[in-house]
Amino acid sequence: MRITALLMVAGAALALALDPDCAPGGNFDLTKWVLQEPVGDDGKPRQISSSKLVGCDGYQDKWFSTSSKDGSMVMKVPKRSECVSTPNSKHCRSELREDSPRSWDPHARTNRLFGDVQVIKSKGDICVGQIHMDASVSHKPVALLYVNPEGDLTFGVATCRTCTSKRSAVGHVEPNSRFTYEIRYEKNKLSLSINGGGFKEFDTGRLDGPKSYFKAGNYNQDDNASEVHFFRVHVSH
Repeated sequence: MRITALLMVAGAALALALDPDCAPGGNFDLTKWVLQEPVGDDGKPRQISSSKLVGCDGYQDKWFSTSSKDGSMVMKVPKRSECVSTPNSKHCRSELREDSPRSWDPHARTNRLFGDVQVIKSKGDICVGQIHMDASVSHKPVALLYVNPEGDLTFGVATCRTCTSKRSAVGHVEPNSRFTYEIRYEKNKLSLSINGGGFKEFDTGRLDGPKSYFKAGNYNQDDNASEVHFFRVHVSH
């Protein structure tokens, strides 16, 4: 409880520092990310480079913007029939894809993704953070953190480079409430913490640490429109 309380205080202080009049790039370090949006050409979702995202006057539109209420980073997705998806996924996304480094070694000492997030609108599962294998290895994800409208959290983990991930329950939050997560894939060990709690380690079977990268945002698993707000997103290597 003490750790959670400290996180809430720190999160509140951080929220006060977010400027509602700035684009997301003025409140968040987006120098390491490329933005993937749910619109674009058929099979080729629009991508916005980090150079266009950074700064208070950086890129924003109806899918990626700043909340006028609290300065959080807003990531929206339309219903599936109106979105553009990738050749390897039917799901819509408004999502940050790690781009610097483009990929990394899971055997290294430090590979961490931290998110402070709130799902505002959804009718199905939303993936708010994930690790994906580099395209030179596979088009499969290593791990995906999902939250559903009831606040149930599940973590999907692959156990081989061609396997479909298998989910397990990892916690519960109040529906539409703000929570934090940290995903680590370092020293060839995959682990997850929710709301500052202890890290739970997951068996990756025969995966054997493929080159990987982080993603964070609104990766919608449902057919309906959705909205996710981030108050912090940060990677460490």
